[in-house]
Amino acid sequence: ENLNYINAFWVGGAICAAAQILIDKTKMTPGRILVSFVVLGVILGAMMSIDMGGPFNKAAYVFGTAAIATGGYDIMAAVMIGGMVPPIAIALSTTFFKSRWTEEERKNGPVNYIMGLSFITEGAIPYAAADPIRVIPACMVGAGVAGGLSMAFGCTLMAPHGGIFVFAVVGNWPMYLISLAVGAVVSMLLLALLKKKKTVKEPETKNVK
Repeated sequence: ENLNYINAFWVGGAICAAAQILIDKTKMTPGRILVSFVVLGVILGAMMSIDMGGPFNKAAYVFGTAAIATGGYDIMAAVMIGGMVPPIAIALSTTFFKSRWTEEERKNGPVNYIMGLSFITEGAIPYAAADPIRVIPACMVGAGVAGGLSMAFGCTLMAPHGGIFVFAVVGNWPMYLISLAVGAVVSMLLLALLKKKKTVKEPETKNVK
């Protein structure tokens, strides 16, 4: 656990340095500054999904909470939305693409609606652990899209946690919801594309003589 926080510190420092370089190189062009922040939003969103509670996730979250102290509310918004996408995408996929999941996964899937909306990324961990090669990239892309859109729309968040329960302090919340929905749907579609259909075993029948 302590190692995770140490890794988060170093990775977070690298993010800060990269962000500063992006801003410094684009000071003369406001449009390019926006692009740089959108790219930062994509990176932070994807980081929230790459290990779902591990050092990269913690680094992005620490960076977001630190940004609140300096007025970087748009950064925290991108961080939170990136962490909300994976569970919601999993829930959507188990609802609309049932053939990609086992019976147990389908049964537990709807719980992730609540976990995702509450900004509890860990709800997606069992699904990612069962099929990391397909689930993690799909979640990362959707989370990155959501984080980038959040930045592009100028959404802000003045609270460090809470999901939908802190939407009262979300700036431009309608576009924040749209960003969340788009990111979750992108991940859902990628999951449907990447994951193979589960084969259903026919029940064995005994021959009666």
